[in-house]
Amino acid sequence: MAAAVVTKTAWKLQEIVAHSSNVSSLVLGKSTGRLLATGGDDCRVNVWSVNKPNCVMSLTGHTTPIESLQISAKEELIVAGSQSGSIRVWDLEAAKILRTLLGHKANICSLDFHPYGSFVASGSLDTDIKLWDVRRKGCIFKYKSHTQAVRCLRFSPDGKWLASAADDHTVKLWDLTAGKVMFEFTGHSGPVNVVEFHPSEYLLASGSSDRTIRFWDLEKFHVVSCIEEEATPVRCILFNPDGCCLYGGFQDSLRVYGWEPERCFDVVVVNWGKVADLSVCHNQLIGVSFAQSTVSSFVVDLSRVTKSGSVPHGLLRNNELLAQPTPTGSSLRRSYDRPSTSCSKPQRVKHSSESERRSPSSEEDRDEKESKAEIQNPEDYKEIFQPRNAISRTPPHINEPFPAPPEDEPITAKEAVKPNQPVEVQTPLPKQELPETFQRPPIASSTPMPRAEPSVIPAARNEPIGLKASDFLPNSVDAAVATNDLSVVVDLLNIVNQTASLWKLDLCTVVLPQIEKLLQSKYESYVQTGCTSLKLILQRFLPLITDILAAPPSVGVDITREERLHKCRLCYKQLKNISNIVKNKSGLSGRHGSAFRELHLLMAVLE
Repeated sequence: MAAAVVTKTAWKLQEIVAHSSNVSSLVLGKSTGRLLATGGDDCRVNVWSVNKPNCVMSLTGHTTPIESLQISAKEELIVAGSQSGSIRVWDLEAAKILRTLLGHKANICSLDFHPYGSFVASGSLDTDIKLWDVRRKGCIFKYKSHTQAVRCLRFSPDGKWLASAADDHTVKLWDLTAGKVMFEFTGHSGPVNVVEFHPSEYLLASGSSDRTIRFWDLEKFHVVSCIEEEATPVRCILFNPDGCCLYGGFQDSLRVYGWEPERCFDVVVVNWGKVADLSVCHNQLIGVSFAQSTVSSFVVDLSRVTKSGSVPHGLLRNNELLAQPTPTGSSLRRSYDRPSTSCSKPQRVKHSSESERRSPSSEEDRDEKESKAEIQNPEDYKEIFQPRNAISRTPPHINEPFPAPPEDEPITAKEAVKPNQPVEVQTPLPKQELPETFQRPPIASSTPMPRAEPSVIPAARNEPIGLKASDFLPNSVDAAVATNDLSVVVDLLNIVNQTASLWKLDLCTVVLPQIEKLLQSKYESYVQTGCTSLKLILQRFLPLITDILAAPPSVGVDITREERLHKCRLCYKQLKNISNIVKNKSGLSGRHGSAFRELHLLMAVLE
């Protein structure tokens, strides 16, 4: 009798070259988990069917890189926001541009479709949130309350509220009917990157660069719990469709959380790098990430992931086991009152003044004429979009789960994709032979076969076993600066920028003078590294520096405080010098101009 084939818990599904230049944004369709849209520096939006190698449709019309994307709940519409602040909505079934929306003054950072109506919400680097009526081609309300870039927007499942997350460390809940903030949630100590509503209960989750996930009660407006001390910033979050748990996407790992009490049920190591979006379908979690011009998709088999109801994989309170959580549900927290039918008109939204309501203009009409939806693969296009409006004599095709490849080590029950492991572009089939370097004798052999130790030991860790970068970083920075060679400094900063937790106030005092030189360099890569490092410093330390400098003097002698105060004064002086450079370069065009404008907004407190 043949031995049962043990399949992987997580694996790489596909890698594609998505654009002719760098990919700048991407999004998965949440309905099927099979539709993928990518935006690039080539100003195009490309639409893909997950696990198929060819682009289905290419959408053109934008004149600056695509910064944000969103697909409607029914996967019929797609909206894209660009670096210039323009927004375009395409009808995927009709393969044509639907609307061009103009009004923002800076990068579009976030977008979301209303769950029932023809409305789109947009958040920008200009700190404004706008609500658009796609049918009437106009902005019907503008919300102003955030002080920094709005990074994420989400409509509530019943369509009555809008949650916004921003770089000002806050999460705000908006009442669409009243057109005002219902409540402002504070508690994060860093920019808030993502926010997500529970699918049924009055619960909101937010993830931040401060490496925490917070859960907020939307009935009593208080924090329910907080997941702390993760090794890397939270990149994306998603509730399971039945609301039993929350999935957190981190650097090279997926974590499964509960919130009453806060705990981590499971950790799955996935070699997806900086994951950008998640979707759940057929009890599989699809994750997508991008690097330069390539996009990679990964699958996690949720049937082999602990979600609740058993001994958790890792607990978050002093490394001690916690009692099992009580079941959560509508009996403990209020549920949303959903509309009885999915009508096209939600509750009436308060209109803004006539000056905010943009009427169709000749400029917008010209933009729409120049925008195109180029069908690259007619067969895939007809298979994905056309059957929705056609009458068929046979049942429609239903997407099936992606087949899981066999484990490289049959004895290991749960193992993720190993780093540096060669992976085929197409989905590996169960009968596919392994490469020669991994070729093994048949399992059914009568004699026991020696097993080589795996090159990578899967473990629930986010840092390497052995030397820590933080142990030798100070000496490395001092040595790099002493060489007086900017190329050495750039190489070191590129490593430090990958792990935000390595940044300390001591490091800032040494690195800021070097960043000032990098920003004035003639080499594009030096400028890019300098901008990235400066942004991390501003987000993590500028609030701390300004607070310490503004604090009243302490009573008595506090040597530690005096040393910290001296470092803050030094950093503040260096940041003031750099702010002049940033201000002068904020008028540049292209990617660097956008980066300098964002830095200029972050440094506004220095002026």
